[in-house]
Amino acid sequence: LARSLRHGRSRRRRSAESPAIPILPGRQRSAATLEVQAVSVNFGGVSALQDVTLRVEPGEVVGVLGPNGAGKTTLLDVISGFTHPLRGEVLLNGTTVDRWSPERRARAGIVRSWQAVELFEEMTVRENLLVAADPKSPWRYLLDLVRPGVQPSTTVIEDVVRDLDLHEHLDRRPSELPQGIARMVGIARAIAAEPRVLLLDEPAAGLDATESAELGAEIRRLAQGRGIGVLLVEHDVPMLMAVCDRLVAIDFGRRIAAGTPDEVGNDPAVVAAYLGDIDAPVAEPA
Repeated sequence: LARSLRHGRSRRRRSAESPAIPILPGRQRSAATLEVQAVSVNFGGVSALQDVTLRVEPGEVVGVLGPNGAGKTTLLDVISGFTHPLRGEVLLNGTTVDRWSPERRARAGIVRSWQAVELFEEMTVRENLLVAADPKSPWRYLLDLVRPGVQPSTTVIEDVVRDLDLHEHLDRRPSELPQGIARMVGIARAIAAEPRVLLLDEPAAGLDATESAELGAEIRRLAQGRGIGVLLVEHDVPMLMAVCDRLVAIDFGRRIAAGTPDEVGNDPAVVAAYLGDIDAPVAEPA
């Protein structure tokens, strides 16, 4: 993965070989701000999130960190529409999306990359990207309806294939890919959907330190280059510290710290959440 990303950066001035498929321009989406305001979620009387608030601006990478069971994935489920909050709201450019289905949110530009890469195994890498780029319906819902073999490519697909150096893998199936490359294809597929806000759930899982660093640099570049707001959930703390503009730490479903990576990394409550310092002011479960 590290070698592929380095080669990709050195070859960005070259045009990727284009498949024998028409290439359409991108949809020119406007930038968008994501807001989560005082969101709370209960599961069977157990509080999973308690009044969590955060904001992601265009071109900004905001990281969410916390130990296992802190509520990080539940937070992404709320934003993407798969879990309905007990209280609070999610807004996209000031518009409340709480009544929107996951499909409608995806259409509006809230795109999620899953912790398990979830590529369509019966499709090639190219076909996975083409399904994601279908402007009519989100790729998650149309495996049986879309015919990607005859679907036009887009300039966004061509760009992300070139930038991530994925061209040699386009005709391979996911089972043939190394884990690091498969994770890059998962991110490429999310970018192919032309998100306004991108939710990444542990994209560095299973990668070594070098691969994580390279992946983090690519996430940073994609956010800044495309004006996409990125909400990054990750256990790789060094990656979060290096990549993110701001961090939000949660534990037992509560936000216990927020600020720059240095501020959050040195917060006593965050240190306690990870290291178990009983003398630090850790948020207790409700």
